[in-house]
Amino acid sequence: MKAKANVTENTENGRGRRVELTGEVVASKMQKTVSVLVYRTIKHEKYGKYIKKSSVIKAHDEKQQCKVGDTVVIYETRPLSKTKRWALSSIVNTAKQV
Repeated sequence: MKAKANVTENTENGRGRRVELTGEVVASKMQKTVSVLVYRTIKHEKYGKYIKKSSVIKAHDEKQQCKVGDTVVIYETRPLSKTKRWALSSIVNTAKQV
C-alpha cells in the first residue's frame, strides 16, 4: 500500500489547507485511538533510487469504529495528547473477517 499525501483546500470553515494520508490500521486496542501504518517513497540523494519508508501514526477514532486491517484516511489536527496529532476522516476499505 502506498501513502497518498493529499492537501485539500478547506476554505468554507476558514481552517485553510488540510493534510490527509491514507494507511492501514495495525492496532486498535487503545480507547479512541488507532495506530495507522503509512508508507511513503523518497528519492535517495546520492543514488537516485526510490526507497519505501514507513511510519506508524496514532490517530483519534472517536466512535471506535476501526478494526485491524482497515484502510483509512486520516487528517492532521491539533495535538490531542502526547503522541496523537491526527484524526480519522473516513474508512476506505474494511478488513475481511476470518
